[in-house]
Amino acid sequence: MNEFYEKIPKDVLNELPIRSFEGDIFFIDNEKDFKKVLPFLRDAEILGFDTETRPAFKKGITYDVALLQLATSDKAFLFKLDKLRLPNQLINILEDKTVIKTGVAIRDDLKALQKLRKFTPGAFVELQTFSDKYKIEDNGLKNLSGNLLGFRISKSAKLTDWSKDVYTEAQLKYAATDAWVSYEIYLKLLSLNGNFKIIENGL
Repeated sequence: MNEFYEKIPKDVLNELPIRSFEGDIFFIDNEKDFKKVLPFLRDAEILGFDTETRPAFKKGITYDVALLQLATSDKAFLFKLDKLRLPNQLINILEDKTVIKTGVAIRDDLKALQKLRKFTPGAFVELQTFSDKYKIEDNGLKNLSGNLLGFRISKSAKLTDWSKDVYTEAQLKYAATDAWVSYEIYLKLLSLNGNFKIIENGL
């Protein structure tokens, strides 16, 4: 039987190994590359979902979402939205009710995307609501990863400048990892079927 924490203790989380996405990363900033990855996206039944936006450190300043990430177990697709915007085929995937898109705190992500172009989100699963069903309270992406998957993910690249045209290897890996982990957490929650125990208060 699996055992999970209601609230995973920091010392337990900090002792876990760090992992990142190890599959193929596709950075897409033009129509030609976009068309190449469409067949992979159309075949997917579940996609991990996330976005990245340039951080604003002054009150009243906001930026458009810079990057949209979709991932499977072995492929991560990073769409540079200030170059692509939101093409019709990508809108179709975001609206498709037969393709699960899963992530953490996705409401703000969807609002940011809808500022670029209006669409009706289809088949999005909020992992925080999903994990609440199992009485798992620490439901940020990092805590869910440690609690359910047994490894930590690095958040060191979160506040980097996502508006740049060229990304570092660390940025690409970070962006791919967040979407991939959302995919893996969703599959893990689906697989539980009640065969688990919640450890309350870290005891």
